[in-house]
Amino acid sequence: MGAHMNIQIANSPLQAELNASTGRFTDKTFDWKAFPSNVPFPELARAQMRYIGAGGSPKVGDTSTLPAQNFTLSLIYKEPGRYAACHSHEIEESFLIISGALIVGWEKDGEVVEVNLGPRDMILNAREVAHGFRVDGVEPVLMSISVDVGKPLPPVYRYHPKDCPSELARTFGAEPGKTIPFDRQGTHPMQQQMSDYVVRHSELPTIWEDAGFARKVYVGSAPGAIASTTCRKEMWGVPSRTALAAFTRPVEDAVMCLEGSIEVVWVDDAGNEAVVELGPRDMVRTPAGQAHFIRNPGAGAATLWTVIGQSDDDDFTFQAG
Repeated sequence: MGAHMNIQIANSPLQAELNASTGRFTDKTFDWKAFPSNVPFPELARAQMRYIGAGGSPKVGDTSTLPAQNFTLSLIYKEPGRYAACHSHEIEESFLIISGALIVGWEKDGEVVEVNLGPRDMILNAREVAHGFRVDGVEPVLMSISVDVGKPLPPVYRYHPKDCPSELARTFGAEPGKTIPFDRQGTHPMQQQMSDYVVRHSELPTIWEDAGFARKVYVGSAPGAIASTTCRKEMWGVPSRTALAAFTRPVEDAVMCLEGSIEVVWVDDAGNEAVVELGPRDMVRTPAGQAHFIRNPGAGAATLWTVIGQSDDDDFTFQAG
C-alpha cells in the first residue's frame, strides 16, 4: 500500500485515536516525586516523564500517560552527583542513554561491576540482578527507561541510604576494592554476565533495509543484539524523503523520535490516513493490528527509538511507500 495513494481525513475517528496515542514532550512535565522513597534523600533525586505506564513508579493512576500492555516507556533525568540506590526487579528493564554519561553497577555478594554508558548506548538489566546507576560526569543524564512488562512489581532495594551508610549506597554495595570495571574479555563471572546485556551503539552493525532506512537492533535476534523473551528494541535512521509502505504487527509498538522529525501514519481499511508529526522526544504508541507506517518528508534525517511488544522478528519485509 503506497502512502501516496491514501487520503488524509481531518477530524476522523482514526485521527482522534492517533492523537490520543501520541505523547508530546512539550505537553508533559518531569515528576521529581515519582519515587517517594527517594524524596527524603537529595542524593537520590531524579525526575521521571511518563509516556506509557508508570515505569516502576507507584504512580499508576497518572491519566496523562498511556496504559501499559507489554512494556512501559518513560524518560529519566538525573543531575551530576546523584545516584539510584541498588535494587532489583522481577522483569527486564532497559536504559537507553540519550545524553550525558551514566555509570551502571551490577552487584552480587558485595562485589560490583560498573560500566560507563554514553549517548545511544544501552544496558538491559537482567531479571533479579541487583543494579544501580550514578552520574559522575559534569552534565546531566537523560535516558529512556523501558520495563518489559505492563505492571512491574515494586523494586526490591538492596543498598538504600535509609538502611546503610550513604558511601556504601553510592557504590551500590561495594566496599573499597570491591568495584570491578566492565570488560567483555574479563574473567569475573559478573563481567561475563554483564557483557551479554550491554550494547554499544558504535559496535552494533547497521542493517540497511531495501525500503531505504537503517536499523540497529539492540534487543532481538540480530548480530550483536541482546537476546530476550519479552520485547524487541531497535534504533532506526530514516533519511529525508523516505517513506515506508503500511504494515501491521500482532502486538503494540512505540516510536519515539530522538532527532529530527518524522510522520507516523495510521491507515484504515479504506486506505484513509491519520497523520501526526513527531519532533524530538515525542512518541506514538500504535496498538496491535493497526496498519501504520512512517515517512520523513523533511530536509533532514530522523533518528527513532522503537520498542515492540514481542521478542520475535517481524514476519514481513519492509517495503518502500
